[in-house]
Amino acid sequence: MTTAGDGPWLDDAAGRLVRPFTVSNGRTEPTVALDLISQVRATGVAPLGYLGPEYAQAIDLCRGPLTVAEVAAHLRLPAAVTKVLLSDLVDCGALTTKPPAFHHNPTDRSLLEAVLDGLRRQL
Repeated sequence: MTTAGDGPWLDDAAGRLVRPFTVSNGRTEPTVALDLISQVRATGVAPLGYLGPEYAQAIDLCRGPLTVAEVAAHLRLPAAVTKVLLSDLVDCGALTTKPPAFHHNPTDRSLLEAVLDGLRRQL
């Protein structure tokens, strides 16, 4: 039995009915460099041909900008599979991507300190 919005690929009792890597045809390397915090957004261009239900869901999700991690969570797919799926959509022009603003220095000390402070406040 599927739940609303999950489509035929999820079952309440059994979980995912299709192995995640079948979505990407077994591929594990995206053609576009994507970080978990890279933003993706739909362009309005429809991909040519049928790509699969996860691709359509990703395009629908990305009407507004989302990070790769958010898309993976919504699709209930591993990040590696989601990166391949999203890179396919970037390649066909259906999505555009924007690297993180601090891509040149991903270990910015002030950012890490702010995250640490936030975590301490939560505990």
